Amino acid sequence: MTIMQKFLGAAATMALSAGAALADPAIIFDLGGKFDKSFNEAAYNGATRWAEETGNSFAEVELQSDAQREQALRRFAEAGSNPIVMAGFAFGNALGEVAGDYPDTSFVIIDMVVDAPNVRSVVFNEHEGSYLVGYMAAQTSKTNTVGFIGGMDIPLIRKFACGYAQGAKAANPDTKVISNMTGTTGAAWNDPVKGGELTRAQISQGADVVYAAAGGTGLGVLQTAADEGILSIGVDSNQNYLHPGKVLTSMLKRVDNAVYNAMKDGPGLETGFNVMGLANEGVGYSLDENNADLISDDLKATVDAVAAKIISGDITVHDYMSDESCPSLTF
Repeated sequence: MTIMQKFLGAAATMALSAGAALADPAIIFDLGGKFDKSFNEAAYNGATRWAEETGNSFAEVELQSDAQREQALRRFAEAGSNPIVMAGFAFGNALGEVAGDYPDTSFVIIDMVVDAPNVRSVVFNEHEGSYLVGYMAAQTSKTNTVGFIGGMDIPLIRKFACGYAQGAKAANPDTKVISNMTGTTGAAWNDPVKGGELTRAQISQGADVVYAAAGGTGLGVLQTAADEGILSIGVDSNQNYLHPGKVLTSMLKRVDNAVYNAMKDGPGLETGFNVMGLANEGVGYSLDENNADLISDDLKATVDAVAAKIISGDITVHDYMSDESCPSLTF
């Protein structure tokens, strides 16, 4: 038995520990770790909020490789954890194999759709939130050049980039958008050094605002941007505090709410397709004491008006994943 198998076994046993009901939920974090200050950490925050409010506990595990996904799902299901929440699109294949074997267990997968009667699939309109921060980037840029750095080169991350480029071009048609992806494997989510290198390369091309949608890799983007005297944009969680006064804003993707709602709804939760966008506060942008001096009242009012038009349908933001094309950016 490997160390990871022992750990997974211990995590599953935790759901059956003294004082815990068989229906205690479990959460499986994606590669990059639960304290990545971005996607995984947002998921962890949602689970923690549920636990603090209810006084209950949840089982958890951080994966070290893709090969452990199905094993983790089966161990938690066998231990009686319910619901089981997965943070990340990469669980899709494993869940497709596992869900049918445990029809009485509720599963929740974030960022992927798995069609099974006991699965809730939660997806986000990341292109809408990215449009808003792209608009803000172009309005703030002094060079008319903004950058985007993604993690793994997949359609989901291109969806972020495409929304961002559309927003930037809407604010200023003369804006140049530079886009780079970190890699094509899971390692692309946890390479802050590469994130820093890509940031410096974009700065050399004139970028003075850079948006990172790259998990742990994005920490290198934000750090380098701060060191080099340009602005950055965080993602998923509110990352403004990491470099106060140097992060223009963060595109909020309320993964925390998705996890919190799943645990609150509990076993037998409503399954099916669940979309979180601007209209139901699933995405947005962050404004706090750390970036208040960077966002003028006029800019805030303008961006909020743009958001209202997206919600009403007066502005349509193209979703890259609908046809794998982008009207404002070439990959």
